Amino acid sequence: MRLLLLTGFMLLFALPGFTQRNAAAESGNEIYIDSKGIMRYAANGKEAAFFGVNYTLPFAYGYRSHKMQGINIEQAIDRDVYHLARLGVNAFRVHVWDTEISDSLGNLKQNEHLRLFDYLLAKLEERGIRIIVTPIAFWGNGYPERDERTGSFSDVYGKDGALVQEKAYVAQERYLKQFFSHVNPYTGKTYVKDVFIIATEVNNEPHHSGPKARATEYVNRMAAAIKSTGWTKPVFYNISESPWYADAVAKSVADGFSFQWYPTGLVAGHQHKGNLLPQVDQYIIPFDTIPDFKNKARMVYEFDAGDVMQPYMYPAMARSFKKAGFQWATQFAYDPLGNAFANTEYQTHYLNLAYTPSKAISLLIAGKVFGSVPVFKSYGKFPADTLFGPFRLSYKNQLSEMNSDTEFYYANSTDSKPVKPSALAHIAGVGSSVVVNYNGTGAYFLDRLPNGSWRLEVMPDVVAVSDPFTKASLSKHVTRIFSNERQMSVDLPGISKGISVTPINAGNSYTPKVTAGAFNIKPGTYIVSASGKSYKKSDAPVNGNIKLNEFVAPPDDSLKIEVNHQAYHSVAAGSPFKIKAVVAGISEGDSVRVLANRLTGAYRVIPMQQTGAYTFEGMVPADLLSPGLLQYRIAVTPKGKEPVVYPGGQAGDPFAWDYINQQYYQTIISAPGSPVQLYNAARDRDNVIVYSPEWKTDSYEYVTNTDGNLAISLNHKPSKNELGGLELFVKDEILTHAANLGQYSFITVNAAGNTPAKLVLIDADANAWSAVINISDGIVKVPLSAFKSDSLVLLPRPYPGFQTLKFKSGATANFSLKNMERVQLLLTGDNTKPFNVTIEGISLETK
Repeated sequence: MRLLLLTGFMLLFALPGFTQRNAAAESGNEIYIDSKGIMRYAANGKEAAFFGVNYTLPFAYGYRSHKMQGINIEQAIDRDVYHLARLGVNAFRVHVWDTEISDSLGNLKQNEHLRLFDYLLAKLEERGIRIIVTPIAFWGNGYPERDERTGSFSDVYGKDGALVQEKAYVAQERYLKQFFSHVNPYTGKTYVKDVFIIATEVNNEPHHSGPKARATEYVNRMAAAIKSTGWTKPVFYNISESPWYADAVAKSVADGFSFQWYPTGLVAGHQHKGNLLPQVDQYIIPFDTIPDFKNKARMVYEFDAGDVMQPYMYPAMARSFKKAGFQWATQFAYDPLGNAFANTEYQTHYLNLAYTPSKAISLLIAGKVFGSVPVFKSYGKFPADTLFGPFRLSYKNQLSEMNSDTEFYYANSTDSKPVKPSALAHIAGVGSSVVVNYNGTGAYFLDRLPNGSWRLEVMPDVVAVSDPFTKASLSKHVTRIFSNERQMSVDLPGISKGISVTPINAGNSYTPKVTAGAFNIKPGTYIVSASGKSYKKSDAPVNGNIKLNEFVAPPDDSLKIEVNHQAYHSVAAGSPFKIKAVVAGISEGDSVRVLANRLTGAYRVIPMQQTGAYTFEGMVPADLLSPGLLQYRIAVTPKGKEPVVYPGGQAGDPFAWDYINQQYYQTIISAPGSPVQLYNAARDRDNVIVYSPEWKTDSYEYVTNTDGNLAISLNHKPSKNELGGLELFVKDEILTHAANLGQYSFITVNAAGNTPAKLVLIDADANAWSAVINISDGIVKVPLSAFKSDSLVLLPRPYPGFQTLKFKSGATANFSLKNMERVQLLLTGDNTKPFNVTIEGISLETK
């Protein structure tokens, strides 16, 4: 028997998984990678999951912008890290700007940037957030400004040279040894000994060139330099940035590989609209056939849905990541509170708890998805995978949601009922639900305390005053913050209608008066208790690493009036329509009116009614809507003061003879049966998505045609790729002509060239129908009856480029013009021949 037991123990210790786990535990590492490439916790062998953000404040523009504004950077880090903890983030990654902390020989500079990075790491660790360090970024520190000449090895050799030149190799080896041997003065540990730093990724987005053997050598030498410092944790290397070198990278000693995902492209210059769930339905990994890729761990170092504000993308991406086998995913990049008002950190990204509350709550929900869904778990294909486990995603409701026994989170108002109300312990949301009714626009959090009371944290109101993805500048606000008094009522387990609400954060003296469970509330942190029950104030942690009385919010903006409104291009004659606007900077008793005329000099004044915290609507009556042109202004009149008129934002009497602001909104009133322009090259320059698969050879420009009208010119040179095309979001044009849609039977394309093409119509559920056409010099008329069910092209083009470009919904649907949201014109000719196509417009027509 003793022999059998001894043999059993020997076999147990011989198992690779046990040996790896035991070795990790002995070295003090929190995780290990098992023989199948799965990251596991050394403490219990369970599958690991880390979800969070990149955050760049110690370096580059983040650092400079805060210095420029006179913001204390340590305090800024404290504030932002609190919000990250509040959102449940458990992972942090950033590419260290080596150009700011090294010289040309690779010597580490002990400077302010390195000190602030160390400070950030210490603050993250206080909140229990794990870290992957990427010590080499290669590039300059300028974006969005010009790079500074720092004299570092990256400055000398550049991204390409650093991967092939021997002197650059030696400099990087020296830098890596010094970097990982460096002692963080705030933790007293090297990065090697710091248990919160669980792995490293050698560098950021390497562009390999030259012999493949040299690429493998580079990875191995950098990994050896890191391990020479005593490093025993996983070493990751990027395999997706240079996919032609994937086999060379896979041959290296790297323990795992890093990927990125930007499914809606980057830097569109405007906000993307429409149902974008197909863009994030799956993540494709084309390297599975490489033998050396098998059984290696997988991480996502950066991801985001660029130029998107819709709050369902992150949970969908988290689900797709887990299906693809990823165990680490960090969004790029979380905006520091100090410049989030202007979204200058990275124009194409926008995420901050205070300034983008719905997206922030969706990130919280995404973290729950990532932490609970097993690797390689599939929930099917869209739309089936929008309901999975306790999660719900909805484009039509602009909603992501988690509804479990103890947690209820929603990124917008929801009518869902908690699955087990009596067990609820954590609630977070924007808008209202059956447990919280709230008319503010910021996020709020409720956490159940041990005695049955609740900790309530309310963020200020947030108002979007312009498209956050247009040209950015610290001189303008894209979002405004107001600490207004708002109405709230709660229906919480353990709390009867007789409740008290007590402020507890520093400087907060606002004590709400409660009536039947309803009360007014201002931003801050409170204890919500049953009447007569008290809760002792303390710094005891709540919900992980949140202290009871903590609260962080940006200061209020000035009360400058701003109006955010986009006029419709056209509306149907004789059909009343609503003018909608977001109005910021007004108070109770102020009025908002539409001043409309038909160029006759006689104005019609239309009162706008408040329909939300900052939203107003005014109905334009049918008698104003005979065919022609409607021009109008929006006048905001503060109580006792003169109006401020938009567009233009000029104060004064708009009817006075010397009022010089002559700006107007205008909308074309279309006669019955007249064409509805879905795309107009001159009108839609800032909103069209141009699809060009071959960036190096193909191009587009705007030209005038023989009629003198502006057209977009798509130029193709011979290649192996598809030919490209364009896409327009046309939902507004469809809705404003809804009353007459039954009259339209054709779609026309006004274009010149000589190539076949495909016209694709896409509805709100991402169903697509197409018709094949041949572009010639003139108008091509396509009957709606010619459109057949088909796939669509995922635009903007996803990155990395090996992601799938086409999608076909798993649902069956009948074509309905009323439900159409997007139109694509895709060129399908001979890609081996050069050609040019000019497109002036696409329209709906009756005959």
